[in-house]
Amino acid sequence: MKYHFKIHKEKKGYWSECLELKGCVTQAGSLKELYIMMEDALNLYLSEPESSKVIFPLPLKRTKKTSSTVQVAVRPEVAVSFLLRNCRLKLGMSQRNFAISLGKKLFSYQKLEKSGNPELKTLIAIKKKYPQIPFNEIFDIN
Repeated sequence: MKYHFKIHKEKKGYWSECLELKGCVTQAGSLKELYIMMEDALNLYLSEPESSKVIFPLPLKRTKKTSSTVQVAVRPEVAVSFLLRNCRLKLGMSQRNFAISLGKKLFSYQKLEKSGNPELKTLIAIKKKYPQIPFNEIFDIN
């Protein structure tokens, strides 16, 4: 799962903005540091608190390639949490109702939305119940 950032050069360093996520910006003194900061900014931005009702857009499949636009990968554990939360919110479900629909206890489901580190059998069960969750996006990390 990769989002796109546009890099801007200034006199004393660089700053970048995520093209898909308004307000996801960062800055650094060097390009090397900026790449680290972009990944951190992206993953923090997508790691919404569980009380949040914000539904973030998925990354664009294609964006106009320029020398100042780069792709930044979402960490897999953040991507799992993000995709689960987005699906639940789009369906207008509470965590409790979503957990019940999966045959899970609330605290077990909350762990999934928080840490995003499910067992493979759990991912398969979720995908069977909610095939619209694009878990394949998680593996787009190259």
